[in-house]
Amino acid sequence: MNQEDMSKNNLGIVVSGSLTGGVEVRLDSSASVEEMAVGRYVTIEGEKRRFFGMVTDISLGATNEQITRNPPDNTDPFLTQVLAGTSTYGTLHVLPMLTTGGGKDEITEGPQPVKTVPGHFSTVKLASDADMEQVFGKEDKERFWIGNPLDMETKLCLNLEEFVKRSNGIFGKSGTGKTFLTRILLIGMLQKSKAVNLVFDMHNEYGWSGTSEKGPAVKGLKQFFPSSVAVFTLDEQNSRRRGASIDAVVKIGFGEIEPEDVSLLRQTLNLTDQAVEAIYQLHRRFGKDWIQKTLSVTDFETLPEGLNIHESTFKNLQRGLATIERLPFMQSQTSSNTVNDILAYLDKGINVVLEFGRHRDITTYILVSNMLSRRIYNHYQKRTEEAMASGEDSSKPRPLVITIEEAHKFLNPEVANQTIFGTIAREMRKYNVTLLVIDQRPSGIDEEVMSQLGTKITCLLDNERDIDSVLAGVAGKNELKSVLSRLAAKQQALIFGHAVPMPVAFKPREYGTVESYKGFMPGEADTRKRAEKDIEELWK
Repeated sequence: MNQEDMSKNNLGIVVSGSLTGGVEVRLDSSASVEEMAVGRYVTIEGEKRRFFGMVTDISLGATNEQITRNPPDNTDPFLTQVLAGTSTYGTLHVLPMLTTGGGKDEITEGPQPVKTVPGHFSTVKLASDADMEQVFGKEDKERFWIGNPLDMETKLCLNLEEFVKRSNGIFGKSGTGKTFLTRILLIGMLQKSKAVNLVFDMHNEYGWSGTSEKGPAVKGLKQFFPSSVAVFTLDEQNSRRRGASIDAVVKIGFGEIEPEDVSLLRQTLNLTDQAVEAIYQLHRRFGKDWIQKTLSVTDFETLPEGLNIHESTFKNLQRGLATIERLPFMQSQTSSNTVNDILAYLDKGINVVLEFGRHRDITTYILVSNMLSRRIYNHYQKRTEEAMASGEDSSKPRPLVITIEEAHKFLNPEVANQTIFGTIAREMRKYNVTLLVIDQRPSGIDEEVMSQLGTKITCLLDNERDIDSVLAGVAGKNELKSVLSRLAAKQQALIFGHAVPMPVAFKPREYGTVESYKGFMPGEADTRKRAEKDIEELWK
């Protein structure tokens, strides 16, 4: 039986259940239990309401235990058919999520969260594409197509207007498609112009051509939106060798590094607690030149008086700071101001991707991302407060989304209160800045930060702590855990939160083919023509 036929016919009826635990559906004899799947959607026709729900479990049952103790001859198809649906049956466990009908407000506002359950013997059908479109809407100026519900052709659309209002997360173990999903979401935000983006591109995967899940190079944001994306790099040589079109080379002066930036590197630099405390003393004494002056001390006895620092502590700190000093992009004096350069692009609505080139170690990533984000955030905070004081909302900066990888390094319980990223996550766009965090270890992220993420997209996770962390505080957690555990190893994900009306397991839209590229291109005729030519050259 194909999907169209099944959607026209009843799957079965509701026989029991509860609001918190979901409902049990007895399958009709005409509905094959083998054609059911966890993660599929059904509609339930109640007496006054229509319910949308997700299949979270499938089981077999029998009215007479003797049948299971003494099974009939399975070579007799007639006997099997007679027993099916009467003495033997299949059961679906369904978690109702939305309802329509039942009141004037619900008719005008569309599907509403479930506050009750359908009655006994309510009819259950497999949700059709039209049903899903009613729930998730069509792609428009606010909604962006990110994929398709599992085993369905209808487009799953994410409400980007809601998405950028809060920080969000993409999770999954290594190799499950997090980068793939991130590319699609970034393209959506650029396509719909709902926010300007700052991407800290640790593995050089977003700005220019990067690797796909299947291996070959795929197009980056700069190739789709050449006038709306600027690529900055810490490693000019690497970018040139890859043929990347870059807009600026990042150089950072020692004077731009503050104690908070170094204290976050406690583990990677092997700094003691005493060395971290010494950082703040030295900064107060030496000011912006504190790193260079600390490194220039060759004789501990020449250290200025009044500093309560032990010699072993001082040497421990010097060894750590020497690691920073050796970074090729660090300079005593810089001719440009990277923060101001990035802000100039962001203020114009131009998205910025910062490639790290060969500098992919976590020390570099934490140092640069935190330092730049803190100063950019301060700029946004100042501008927003000035706009609020003047009463001119039009002068507020554009909404900014900062994308960071290895998020648990910035947002673990030990440092979340110290990093600018922890502040941004908790403030929920107070100053028009939010995060898109990408991580394979969500359990390593501070619980408070996780609770503030508006929308979560999770690929397959095999660690119980990680699963519990992602689903913490979500209605129907146990049922969704069952759905999550049955996702394919690649290119399947579960999305839930503010940007979608209900949780849904889906397959992300295609990325990496000529046809998929055409769907990502801007609508302007001249831009589209250039992009199509670029695609043809790429695929020769």
